[in-house]
Amino acid sequence: MYYSDELIEEVRTKNDIVDVISGYVRLQKKGSNHFGLCPFHNEKSPSFSVSGPKQMYYCFGCGAGGNVITFLMEYENLSFQEALKSLADRAGVALPRADESQEQKRAQSRRARLLEINKEAAKYFYYQLRAKQGSVGYAYLKGRELSDETMRQFGLGYANKYSDDLIRYLKSRGYPEDQLRDAGLCNVDEKHGMYDKFWNRVMFPIQDINHRVIGFGGRVMGDGKPKYLNSPETEIFDKSRNLYGLNFAWTSRKGNIILCEGYMDVIAMHQAGFTQAVASLGTAFTSGQASLLKRYAQEVLLSYDSDGAGTNAALRAIGILKEAGLTGKVINLEPYKDPDEFIKNLGAEEFQKRIDEAENSFFFEIRQLQREFDIRDPEGKTRFHRAIAKKLCEFTEEVERENYIEAIAEKYHIGFDSLRKLVAGYAMQTGLARPVERPKSGVQKRATAQDHVRRTQKLLLTWLVEYPQLYQKIRQYISPGDFTEELYVKVAEKLFSDLEAGSLNPASLISMFEDEEEQREVASLFHEKLAHLENEQAQNRALQDIVYSVKRNSYERDCAQMSSDAAALQRVIAGKKQLEELSKTHISWK
Repeated sequence: MYYSDELIEEVRTKNDIVDVISGYVRLQKKGSNHFGLCPFHNEKSPSFSVSGPKQMYYCFGCGAGGNVITFLMEYENLSFQEALKSLADRAGVALPRADESQEQKRAQSRRARLLEINKEAAKYFYYQLRAKQGSVGYAYLKGRELSDETMRQFGLGYANKYSDDLIRYLKSRGYPEDQLRDAGLCNVDEKHGMYDKFWNRVMFPIQDINHRVIGFGGRVMGDGKPKYLNSPETEIFDKSRNLYGLNFAWTSRKGNIILCEGYMDVIAMHQAGFTQAVASLGTAFTSGQASLLKRYAQEVLLSYDSDGAGTNAALRAIGILKEAGLTGKVINLEPYKDPDEFIKNLGAEEFQKRIDEAENSFFFEIRQLQREFDIRDPEGKTRFHRAIAKKLCEFTEEVERENYIEAIAEKYHIGFDSLRKLVAGYAMQTGLARPVERPKSGVQKRATAQDHVRRTQKLLLTWLVEYPQLYQKIRQYISPGDFTEELYVKVAEKLFSDLEAGSLNPASLISMFEDEEEQREVASLFHEKLAHLENEQAQNRALQDIVYSVKRNSYERDCAQMSSDAAALQRVIAGKKQLEELSKTHISWK
C-alpha cells in the first residue's frame, strides 16, 4: 500500500515521539532531550536519547535511531504499513484503503484467510483439551506439571483421536477443502482421501511475533510415530524464520535470549519465570532465526539437551550465532538432560545460577574438542594444542584473538608465547588470520582521511539542525552537491529545501529511507557530538573551519573526477572561486 508523504507526515506529527516512547521506556528529561536505558541493547547507564524538538531518538551506545515510526517498527517488529496504521489509530487519522492490484488483493485475502483458519483450528483444539474427549491430553500436561494458567497463555490444545474431526468442524464453518490443504491442516491420499494431519496429539499453536497462529506442533499420546509432528511450510509459516515462544520472549527485556530444543522446555521455563526462552520449530537452528534473535538481544544462551545430539546441535548453533554477530554462551544442565527436567528437580533458583555461570561458547567448543584427544599422552596433548591453535585462527580481529590466546593459555596451562607462536604459524600457512603485529610506537590506529571527511560533513548537518539560522550564513558557499556520500547528499537536499522554506523537520527525513541501516545512519547525522565551544570567537572559528573543510573536500573530489566527468570542470572552477572567497571571509554565528 502506497501512502503519500503528506499523509505519513500527518500521522507522524500527530504522535509526539516523547509520549509514544514513554509508553515503552522510562525517560528522564535532561535539557531539551529525554534519556533512558536503550530498549534495543542491554545497558546499565542511559545512552538512549529522545529529542522532542527533533522528534527523533538515537542511542549513543548501539547506534539505534530514527523517528516515531521507526521506533514502533523496531520495538514491536512491525512492517512500515503496520507501524503507520498503529500510529494512525492512536492519533485518530483515517488511512485510505489499499489501492492494490487484483493479484495483490487476492494474495492478501488468501493470507488473511489462512490465518483465520489457523485461528479457528487453535480455538477448536483449545476447546477439545478441556472437554471430556481431551482428558488424556489434559492429564499428560498436568503430569508435566503445567498450570492451567500456563496452558491458557500458550493456547495449548488437543487433537481428537478421530482422523477427520477437525476437517468436519472447519467445513461446517464454511472453509473449503483447498484452503484447509493450503493451511497445512490436512493430508490427502488415494486410500484415505482427506484426513486430519493432527490427531490424538497435544497441540502447541505456533504464533508469530504479533500473536497470530501460523502453524502447529503436536505431541502424540502414546507410542505413535513420529513423537512430535509439525505443520508443513505454508504461505504463512516459514520454519526457518520463526521461533516458538518469541511472541512472549521478545518483551522480556532481560538482556539475553535462551534458546532451547523443544516446546515443553520453553513452556516450562516461562512458567518458572524465564520468559526469554524460545525454541526452533522442529528443525535445526538457522541463520534466519539468528537474524531474528539479533533484533531483540545481543547474547544468546544455549540450553540444549546435555546428551550427544544436544551437544552437536549446540556446536552448530554456536557457529551460526558467530556469523550473525551474536554472543553465545552454553548453560550446563548436568546431571539432567533438558531444562524442563532440571527445573523440576533443582528449581528455578538453581537454574538462574546456571544462567549466571553460563560457559563462553569458545571455551565450550574447546572443552568438546578436548574429548577427541588423550591428553595424558604427550603426543595426544601436542595434537590437542595444535587443534586449539587452529581454532584460535578463526578470530580475525587482533585484540579478540589476543584475549582468547591469553585466556586459553591460562586455562589449559600452555605457555602464552608458545601458543601465540603456534597460532601465528597456522595463520601464515592457512591465511585464516594475520599474525599479531605489535605496534612499534604504541600509538593507536588513527582515523582515515575518509573518516575525517564524513565526520566534518556530519558535524555541519548536525549544526544546521541545532542552529537553523546558520543556513543563511553558509548557503552561498555550500550546496547538497558538496557532500561526498550519496546518503548525505539526499539528506542535505531535503534539509536545505526545508531550511529555505523555513520549515525545518528533521524527523521527516527518516521517512525518505526504507532500509533500516540507512535510517540509523540518517539519525546519527543529526546526533553528532558537538564539542563545547567556550565563547563566540571559538564558535565562529569552528564554523569557518567546518564550512571550509566541506568545501575543500568537495573541490578535491571534483578535481579527481575531471578526466571522466565533463561537468566536473565547471564545478572545479566554481569551487576554486568559492574557496578563495571563504579564505577571505569570516562567517559568524550572529
